[in-house]
Amino acid sequence: MTKAIAFHEYGSADVLRPIDIELPAPGPGQVRVAVRAVGVNPLDHKVRSGAMAGIFPVTFPAVPGYELAGVVEAVGEGVSGFAPGDEVFGAVMGGGYAEHALVPAAMLAHKPASLGWAEAAAIPVAAETAERSLALLGAQAGETLLVHGAAGGVGTVLLQFARARGITVIGTASEANHDHLRELGAIPVTYGDGLAERVRAVAPGGVDRALDAAGKGDVLPLSVELTGSTGRVLTIADFEGAQKYGIRVTGGSDGVEFHHQNAYAAAIALHEAGTLRLPLHRVFPLAEAAEAQRISELGHLRGKIVLTV
Repeated sequence: MTKAIAFHEYGSADVLRPIDIELPAPGPGQVRVAVRAVGVNPLDHKVRSGAMAGIFPVTFPAVPGYELAGVVEAVGEGVSGFAPGDEVFGAVMGGGYAEHALVPAAMLAHKPASLGWAEAAAIPVAAETAERSLALLGAQAGETLLVHGAAGGVGTVLLQFARARGITVIGTASEANHDHLRELGAIPVTYGDGLAERVRAVAPGGVDRALDAAGKGDVLPLSVELTGSTGRVLTIADFEGAQKYGIRVTGGSDGVEFHHQNAYAAAIALHEAGTLRLPLHRVFPLAEAAEAQRISELGHLRGKIVLTV
């Protein structure tokens, strides 16, 4: 048996409870990982609350967790490149809030020894989302990209990927996070009333593309206005707004090919160059997963929340 945090019904963070589950045996193409750290994402509480039950159903008891770092314990049939004892990080389709988890080998990467467990667990979801978003937007060197919610987990990694590719990034955030964005190479602007004017002031040459990673406010029509086209705007956070304004939305299950390995390679390259910044908003023990999700739901994070096992 192994320990995990799960929910037996949809509801608030209070439905999260510790449980014992059978130690999973890896199937073909799978790797069993002894989890050391797991990232907390907005998807975790959206699934737990039942808000995504129509498109992301679960089987109770459901164990949350979509990214982790840990040590390989066993590999399934057909797996090559990984062996027991390897330190790894990667994405998983649920099950990360546990002492052990099964991970598709195709969604794993070797963790550099110089990268901490918590930082490694903060990479997979944000990096894959950033890589996919930049690809879907078609952002090119020399262009200007507006990112709403730039100080969050995805925004923080995306703007670093973009800057490394010669893209100028304007990031919306609260005043408290402006120095943080400047340190990462972005031009910060405060969200709220008058945002369009503030963006035009710092980008007199205009904005080429825009990404909504916040899902709050009326930023989608404003982004269309600034870029001049719905085709130049993408959201990862406002599904209803995307439908209302005819804007593309991406959630990782929309038929787009996986970008995991490209994303991991980009993150590791920045880490090895000494420039990767992975700020951690808070680190909690696994037993405090409910409190971690409560804080995640409040938003306005600087970086990622991580659970340690």
